[in-house]
Amino acid sequence: MKIIILGAGQVGSSVAATLVSEANDITIVDTEAQRARELQDRLDVRVVIGQGSHPDVLERAGAEDADMILAVTNSDETNMIACQVAYTLFHTPTKIARVRDRSYLAKPQLFAQEALPIDVLISPEQVVTDYIQRIIELPGALQVLDFANGRVRLVAVRAYHGGPLVGHELRTLRQHMPGIQTWVAAIYRRGKAIVPKGDTVIEVDDEVFFIAARKNIRAVMAELRRLDKPYKRVIIAGGGNIGRRLARALEHNYQVKIIDHNLQHAREISADLEKTIVLHGNAADASLLLEENIENTDLFCAMTNDDEANILSAMLAKRLGARKVLAIINRSEYVDLVQTDLVDIAISPQQVTIGSLLAHVRRGDVAMVHSLRRGAAEAIEAIAHGDRRSSKVVGRRIDEIKLPEGTTIGAIVRGNEVLIAHGDLVIEAEDHVILFVVDKKRIVEVERLFQVDVTFI
Repeated sequence: MKIIILGAGQVGSSVAATLVSEANDITIVDTEAQRARELQDRLDVRVVIGQGSHPDVLERAGAEDADMILAVTNSDETNMIACQVAYTLFHTPTKIARVRDRSYLAKPQLFAQEALPIDVLISPEQVVTDYIQRIIELPGALQVLDFANGRVRLVAVRAYHGGPLVGHELRTLRQHMPGIQTWVAAIYRRGKAIVPKGDTVIEVDDEVFFIAARKNIRAVMAELRRLDKPYKRVIIAGGGNIGRRLARALEHNYQVKIIDHNLQHAREISADLEKTIVLHGNAADASLLLEENIENTDLFCAMTNDDEANILSAMLAKRLGARKVLAIINRSEYVDLVQTDLVDIAISPQQVTIGSLLAHVRRGDVAMVHSLRRGAAEAIEAIAHGDRRSSKVVGRRIDEIKLPEGTTIGAIVRGNEVLIAHGDLVIEAEDHVILFVVDKKRIVEVERLFQVDVTFI
């Protein structure tokens, strides 16, 4: 696929790195020559220096035969105009734009084909906010990923002493929970993936990914660890786009405070929010945290634009008595390093965002993609089409399907019914199939499985 990416920032570079590894033809457009050329040297992509919304720049980037334009610069206006130009002059089939400002997003009629012809709107800040909100709603989870409009969830938890299943084989899970279906997708032990089997024994500190119907998630979590009490008191360090959105989403159900170091910004946040208490100060100031009863805080969220500040303030909050701490880490290579006893949950915004983009790049009918383990693994929701003659999956039992190595089917959503996968379950047309791919290099093989033969009508 020929893809033009406008913007070589954090989102653009993360997407480019993922797509290049999957044999796509990538061109990156950016106004900063040094940043673009550094990316060119690192990823071996083509770069064009210039303003992405200018017709001549898009022409130099190869827009006349591009399959997709992905506009993720820091300017909403540049992204929107670039999509308009790509549609009008080059008839680009798929146009994806990053739009952050709420005043634009509140008017969906702006993005109709006869107005601003954008096929997919991406708001990374909203995607990350929704992701964190799901984690907050399910205390004890490291990740909570939705499929099939939330009917199925993939949840990651760390196995602790005291969990009934810890120290036991996976096959005993059914005995512990009669009537509740679940499937363990993967286990990461000391950073390495283990493909779960019936005789696999869960160990303390294993990171366990499991799939279940939404209504059964807490019951499965209780097998791996003691259930945490619901969060009530939340402190957010940093009132930027994500911090402010999160406070707005939480303030009617939780006691929320925001700490921001900029006085004018703090005043603006206070005027914008209804119930959130806004404090002017440094979130890494121990005296301020103690003054605000950090020892009685259920969750401390470090959400500034500075990775080091987030890590230090989260570690400090944890040491001063916060029950759980969460930190936004923009450099994804830091995430696994800091997610320890001192930082409970580390989140890479780029990895959270990239899934919403990949769903539109994947071949075959892919409804949802979640990038996992710093992009090394993926969870995919693919829709099966065709019949036994034209499809490699429809009309076949799961144990008949030749899945790529390290790939497993975890669940099937058929209408409103959630079916946890087992070997003799037959896939039907229009089923939503949830797959876990431990090795992302196998993604192309997975895509081929769900592509319908050209003779199918």
